[in-house]
Amino acid sequence: MRHALPLALAALLLGGCASHKPEDFNGTWINQAAIDAAVKGTSLRQALSEHGPVFEWKIDVKNQQASFSNGFEAADGRLSANEKNWQVSFEGGQAEQLKLDGDELQAIDPSGHEQTFERSKAPGNAPLGGSFEKALYQAYLGGDWKIVEGQGKGAVVRFSDTGNVTGLPGPDRFALCLAGDCATMGDGNDSLWLERNQRGAPWIFKRDGDTLEIFQAVNRAQPDEMPQLAAGARQWVLEKD
Repeated sequence: MRHALPLALAALLLGGCASHKPEDFNGTWINQAAIDAAVKGTSLRQALSEHGPVFEWKIDVKNQQASFSNGFEAADGRLSANEKNWQVSFEGGQAEQLKLDGDELQAIDPSGHEQTFERSKAPGNAPLGGSFEKALYQAYLGGDWKIVEGQGKGAVVRFSDTGNVTGLPGPDRFALCLAGDCATMGDGNDSLWLERNQRGAPWIFKRDGDTLEIFQAVNRAQPDEMPQLAAGARQWVLEKD
C-alpha cells in the first residue's frame, strides 16, 4: 500500500505529458548503439568509449528503483516522477532524467549528455550488466571461428554468451574488458581475460571484421607503476566461418 500514493501521483503527472504508462518503463534496457558500433568497427574500446558510459539500466517502477551499470561498477537510485518524465536520484545528489521515445529509453545526465537504450530480449533475472554483456558477446564474438594460425590450427572456436570458450588450447572461460581497471591497464588496446580452473591472464586482441588476432600481453610499466599492457607475440589468428 505504501507505493499506491507515489504511483498514483506519478500517473497523474505523466498522464498529460506522455502517452506511455509508468509500467512501460519497467525492465532491463541495454545500450544497443554501443554493441552495433563494436560489431561494425575495429576497436571495441573505441566503440564503448564513444557510446558510453552507461551500458545497461534496470527499472522497477513499483518499488521506485532504478540502477545502471557502466561495465565496471553499478549505481542504485531512487525513481520518482517530475513534471515531464522520471528522475533517478543517487547518493551525493546526482540525478538523471529518463523518458521514453517510442520503444527506446532515453537517459539524460546533469551535463545534458543523452544516451539511448533498447529493451533487452534476455530473461529479466540476469544480474545488473549481464544482459548487455550477453548481447555483446553474441553479436561481437558469436558463431564459429577457425584457428588459422597458432596452436590448435584447424580447430573451431566458439565463444558463448555466458563466458565459456571451446576450441582454444587451454582456456575454457573468457571475459571481454569493458571498463574500469582492465581498460586503464590496456593502454587503449582491446583486451580479454582467458582462464582455466580459475587461473588465467589478460591478452590483447584485435578484431577486424571476420579476423580475430590474439596476442600475449606484455607489461611495459615499471614495477612500482600501474601495469600498461601492450601486444606482444601473436598467439592465435582466428577467422570466422
